Amino acid sequence: MTTTTFISRKGMTRRSALGAALAAGAALPLAGGAGRAAARPATARLMLPAPTGPHPVGTVQLHLVDRSRPDDIAGTGHFRELMATVWYPARDVRRYPVAPWMPAGALQAFLADAGFGDLAPLGPLSSGHVGAPVRRSGRRLPVVVFSHGAHSHQGDHTVTVQELASRGYAVVTVAHQYDTYTEFPDGRVAVPVDDERAPTLPGDFAADLRFVLDCVEQLAAGSNPDIDRRELPAGLLGSLDPRRVGAFGWSKGGTATACAMLADERIRAGLGLDAPMQMNPPLTGDLVRPFMMMSAEFTRATNPEVAAFWSHLRGWRLNLRARGAVHISYGDNEALFPQVAKVRGWSARQLQDVIGTLDPVQAVRIQQAYPAAFFDKHLRHRQGHLLDGPSPAFPAVTFVRGTG
Repeated sequence: MTTTTFISRKGMTRRSALGAALAAGAALPLAGGAGRAAARPATARLMLPAPTGPHPVGTVQLHLVDRSRPDDIAGTGHFRELMATVWYPARDVRRYPVAPWMPAGALQAFLADAGFGDLAPLGPLSSGHVGAPVRRSGRRLPVVVFSHGAHSHQGDHTVTVQELASRGYAVVTVAHQYDTYTEFPDGRVAVPVDDERAPTLPGDFAADLRFVLDCVEQLAAGSNPDIDRRELPAGLLGSLDPRRVGAFGWSKGGTATACAMLADERIRAGLGLDAPMQMNPPLTGDLVRPFMMMSAEFTRATNPEVAAFWSHLRGWRLNLRARGAVHISYGDNEALFPQVAKVRGWSARQLQDVIGTLDPVQAVRIQQAYPAAFFDKHLRHRQGHLLDGPSPAFPAVTFVRGTG
């Protein structure tokens, strides 16, 4: 394994990734006295909850190059290089290995940057089977693209991603180069950089999403966009529906989702997970397609940019908030941190200081249910009732009303 020369160790300035939040938790006073040592890691892997949909899940990575965007950091003759992963409903998965939450090299770099490299052997597995054939049912699969947060990685919302795939969606996650931890097929491991030339603004993320949609159209037309022309799973070519496309993102990725929707009418529905909606120049223009916001710390009441974006939503719109949620609550953190707390010997208070007071079990169920209900409604026209109002099954979820 090699590591790219543009590595920086300064990028993690907030709790927008697992490693950063691990560091925050470890820095808290230990229960029972400051001198108490943290427990040694257990030998068992961390685990992600299995998806609840009716289908097993397949997955495959794509190595993509956007030749319309030169890469100034990589040098003359280089273009924007991205890793993407497609998740989809599969069949006959038993012969296919299960994909890790993150590739080994990327996971090691991710945790090492936060001083927790010893946790890498505990890295969880996903429910996705690498290369499994696509389940074909006579109709093409609706597509959802995902954008991660700042200094995070494309696997940080695997709970939601594999849930959607198990319910019949093709989900494409993208690793936004220079602001993520990712691993390329030749063994290079890239991490976030501290370089003002790096294309890491929300608008750059949005351009990545739009390029990925171009690749979705290639797959739908029967063409392989992988730059290395690696073999794709049986049935993937021609299985995606480019006319039914949604997008979601967390934090900066949620802002990028809004930005991409304003620029690209191919995205029919968008979901922002605690997105700050902060851009320069600001997000402007009315959006008439459906958009849902799941808020935690970046609320309309406290953030003018979020309120301004909300005021420009002219179509179907909904703002949810889970009581007790913090910024990292809408992601795999809620499934993984309770397990990390046991490994590290954290107190209940230490764990809450990292993931908030929202019950982790309910937090996972929220991530599985509400995005699926949103995309079912707007991409599949399935009329459920979860988005109509508060539900006794999810007592923490509140509907934030009002026009402002």
